[in-house]
Amino acid sequence: MWPRSGKAASDWLKSGILLAEANFFIYIRIRMKIYRLLDIRHQTRMAASDDGKTFYALSGDLSCREYKITNERIDVMSLLAPIEPKTIYGIGLNYRKHAEESGAKIPERPIVFMKSPATVQHPEGPIVLPRHLRSDEVDFECELAVVIGYECKNVSQSDALNYVLGYTVANDVSARDWQKQWGGSQWCRGKTFDTFCPLGPALVTPTVVKDPNNLALTTRVNGVTMQQSNTRDMIFSVAELIEFLSGSTTLEPGTLILTGTPEGVGMGRKPPVYLKAGDVVEVEVEGIGILRNPVIEEEIS
Repeated sequence: MWPRSGKAASDWLKSGILLAEANFFIYIRIRMKIYRLLDIRHQTRMAASDDGKTFYALSGDLSCREYKITNERIDVMSLLAPIEPKTIYGIGLNYRKHAEESGAKIPERPIVFMKSPATVQHPEGPIVLPRHLRSDEVDFECELAVVIGYECKNVSQSDALNYVLGYTVANDVSARDWQKQWGGSQWCRGKTFDTFCPLGPALVTPTVVKDPNNLALTTRVNGVTMQQSNTRDMIFSVAELIEFLSGSTTLEPGTLILTGTPEGVGMGRKPPVYLKAGDVVEVEVEGIGILRNPVIEEEIS
């Protein structure tokens, strides 16, 4: 933990707790989570914290691992989605038990769809139920999200995780009526409404998440547990997904991969349970954190 005696980060450097330059600050790599936030001056900042309460500014280029922690303690107005993705790939039916509850066959290859970057929502930002193109079947999906840090193409499964910048939590919010009935056989319409991709609260590095395919996942709606599983139930591992998506295709830094959701989604319940205004959704991935979002209706004139 950070010392509570007012000891500055520079003092930590002197004590050897932080090792700079080639090792990219070992303490950050081992224990710290990285946050993107809005400070009290309404400026967007990058920061590190070990408790989600006390934040120290980062300087440098995170994508190049050329960054350092500073002495500056940030007064936070709100947390933002930890990245602004260039591209968002989604993976459907990637958990065995979710495929079973959906009545679908186990896929032979990953099922890929896209979400617009405009779907991204911040922690504590509202999930907005569509009313202009109305949906009454808006569902939750807790997912491990992978952030690509380095340009890659045709990478092998054995090398794939070396291209990962970090991991975060995503809620792949889905309008099932538009996904299943009115989307012209494509999933994108039901997946790409505004606010349908909450992300956060933090980004953690691969040295924190050593095995992305052994993490507990949980969804709670109004405090009631709806999903509870583990990423080891994935049909295609994180490394396999990166290998597949990079096949004859360049994945740029900042590409986000939503790796699929486990069983327990609203449409798989009897009767189905869909989100309504006033609900609060929490999705959690072990070692990363809890992403919380209230639910409201779209206001239309």
